[in-house]
Amino acid sequence: MSDTQFAGRQAAAEYLRELLLRQGRHRAQWERFAERVTPGRINHLAVAEVLARHLWNSPRESGDADVLPRQLKDTVGRALSGRLLSRATLALFIEAFGLSGHEEDRLWRLWGGSGRISVLSGPRAMAPGPAAEVAAALGPRKHQTLSLHDHHQVGPHGLPTRTRTLQVIESIVDKLDRIPYIYDTNALTLEVGQGCRDLTGPLYQIRDGLYGTDIPLARSLTYGETLTLEYWTTYHYHGQPETAEECQYRRAVMRRLENFDMRVEFHPDRLPTGIWWATWNGMEGGIIEQEEAVLDGQHSVHRYLRAVERAVVGFYWTWAPVVG
Repeated sequence: MSDTQFAGRQAAAEYLRELLLRQGRHRAQWERFAERVTPGRINHLAVAEVLARHLWNSPRESGDADVLPRQLKDTVGRALSGRLLSRATLALFIEAFGLSGHEEDRLWRLWGGSGRISVLSGPRAMAPGPAAEVAAALGPRKHQTLSLHDHHQVGPHGLPTRTRTLQVIESIVDKLDRIPYIYDTNALTLEVGQGCRDLTGPLYQIRDGLYGTDIPLARSLTYGETLTLEYWTTYHYHGQPETAEECQYRRAVMRRLENFDMRVEFHPDRLPTGIWWATWNGMEGGIIEQEEAVLDGQHSVHRYLRAVERAVVGFYWTWAPVVG
């Protein structure tokens, strides 16, 4: 096994542990078979019970219909530690726990040693002064984000038009009824959909160039409850697409964000001549690292990070000179 494959197995095992420990359906599946639950730990025998029951109902080979949970306990331990996570074992976990399509896809990509799935930890997202102002404006943390998907669209004139965001949040307090929304421009319209109630509060200024509002939730969440939110950010830029600010899409992450997925799609009438995935030294700093990206058949680029913290990441691009 190559170093890349070994690292991939370890990364897949770590993500699998995260899925089974995270409050929600997957965790509830094994917890109901556990005589005792220890915070932060997975009961291997209880997980083996879930796997065994799946094999009883959907045997793969002779003997599966009679397998006992204790016979699978060591397999579970080796898999979740990353010592031995075979293709067949990973497939069994996916089927037995009914993992979603995107969870399954990420597990297989990790297992295969994809260099495009990683944990990124940067030096900072904001300088201390602005970070303190944002923290003061937001108040105590009341939720965490379990996954975030940004789909950013660039129009035929080379200017950003809209970003669709899907966000899964988990409440870390009782009676959570809204989450903050922050952006670095006031030239936008915010529209909410799934998981959200109508917006009632105005966009307010946190500091120069930084604005915020609250997104009301469709229902109040108790501690540990999750909710999927969908919202759209529409831009009303009238500037020149060649300026640096409008030739990029990036996100600043002040704390830790799990399962971050970014896609930038360009209109077929205006495609960039070059595009790069980059990490910046905070919102005000320059680029620290960059990697050239290639447009796919849908005129888009995509990047998934299993986790990102204290970083500003995204894509930037260049246009062909305008003739005439």
